[in-house]
Amino acid sequence: MKKGTTVRRCACRNPATGKPYGAACPKASNTRHGLWYAVQELVPRQDGTRRRFRRGGFETATDAKTELSKAAALMAIPDEDDPAGQLSISDLLEACAAAKEPLPDYDETLRRFKTGQTLNSKTTVGEWLDTWLTGRKRLRVTGYKRYACDVRVHLKPQLGSIRLDKLRVHHLNTMFDTINERNIEIQEQNTQRRAVQAELNATPNRGADNRARRTSLRAQLDAMPPFRRITGLNTQPHIKATLRAALNVAIAQQVMSPFNPAEHVELLPGTRPKALIWTDERIARWQATGVRPSPVMVWSPEQTGRFLDFVAGDRLYPLWRLISFRGTRRGESCGVRWEDLSATEHSLAIATQLVQDGWEIHEGTPKTDSGIRLIALDDETFEVLQAHRLRQERERDEWGEGWIDTGRIFTQEDGSLLHPGKVSDLFERLIAAAGLPPIRLHDLRHIAATLMLAAGVDIKVVSETLGHSDTHITRDIYQAVLDDLARDAAEKVVQLVPHSRSHLTAVPDNRTPDPTRALPRMQPPKRPPGKEEKDTA
Repeated sequence: MKKGTTVRRCACRNPATGKPYGAACPKASNTRHGLWYAVQELVPRQDGTRRRFRRGGFETATDAKTELSKAAALMAIPDEDDPAGQLSISDLLEACAAAKEPLPDYDETLRRFKTGQTLNSKTTVGEWLDTWLTGRKRLRVTGYKRYACDVRVHLKPQLGSIRLDKLRVHHLNTMFDTINERNIEIQEQNTQRRAVQAELNATPNRGADNRARRTSLRAQLDAMPPFRRITGLNTQPHIKATLRAALNVAIAQQVMSPFNPAEHVELLPGTRPKALIWTDERIARWQATGVRPSPVMVWSPEQTGRFLDFVAGDRLYPLWRLISFRGTRRGESCGVRWEDLSATEHSLAIATQLVQDGWEIHEGTPKTDSGIRLIALDDETFEVLQAHRLRQERERDEWGEGWIDTGRIFTQEDGSLLHPGKVSDLFERLIAAAGLPPIRLHDLRHIAATLMLAAGVDIKVVSETLGHSDTHITRDIYQAVLDDLARDAAEKVVQLVPHSRSHLTAVPDNRTPDPTRALPRMQPPKRPPGKEEKDTA
């Protein structure tokens, strides 16, 4: 490595022309005139052209020598027989000189050089998150949008301006502290808005004073922030997981050091909602207050039986039964295909699902790798599915050329895909018509889990049937429910639910419903032009 040098040069310029005086400077005779410069010869560029690191403006020779020693130390990092390393260090010094930036820290540069990372990365956290998200677009639509939401709402506003190589644990702690402080503020503002809204609702319209009061209250509401949701303790771990995943990719690509600060952030513990059964006491309390005891509510076996008996004539009865006993997710249930049903094994493969994005639906893979699974079917459920196949074949004949062949087990009457959102809406209307306490469609899945556990099915089998990635998830949510019931075989799960079985193999004709009990139905698809319905008289 060639040694560098320090030189004193005149920096004066002719005020008339703006050009340097050079040797013609009026102060050239003064031996102390001029500023000091550090000059270090660099490895030639790849095209062979010569280059130097040059930095000046120092008042003393000592300052110039200090800068020169820093440049020389960086140049000495690669071995003499490492031309690629020498070239990269020279590129670093040339870039610093061109951008008029301070020389990088020696220890950090040495570490980056030894680990093969970019030597002078100025990438910010926000820039890297954008790059990382671009590579995530192959994920499911909902998964990608969840990542993008975390990045847009929380990570970039809080951490985006920090250099990626400077990100530390305390930055993340500050971010989550800010989120929790903002939660308190949001809750207070929501409470104030509810109070004003309640007063507005209680103020009558009649009377000049009342109208003036209502006008004032509306003005207060307009000046207040809108109702907002807090970022709860159960959401914050997902934000942390998003950042951890992004930084792990940066580490793998050697963009940052192997230390991932997201691995070492301690969050306040969240709470996983526990499944509670609808007892008579809870039903009475809900009817009095309108408040559900838990976000996750499940029916008792008797209530489940009442529901299944009530919907026995519904064309989607096999779907309700499948979720109730086998715990398939809504999108999985809407997405199963006839090719996934094994007649010899009496099993159903969960290999695809319909994902709702806004109101649009897309076909995708199950939620997780563990979601791709094979579930066993009891004999009665298999018979119901076979009867459903006969119904679907009859509908195919009725629609003729208007039939849409999607290959799905559960479809609309013209064969088109079931919309998951419409299925949920129909489920809620069926519950109301049946006079049962409310649950979500997803809670049918919880019912299946609790029934299997109550029947004594091994926790690992239950977890695999549900497509959980870990048995701890299954145990935490479900095991405490219906713990007084026990059976030792999956086939006996069905026996826990008292309901009529006279309709198991029958193919009810949806064109002639029982006039004494009309079930809610989804709006049927429109028939193609010129296609008249068959005379059912």
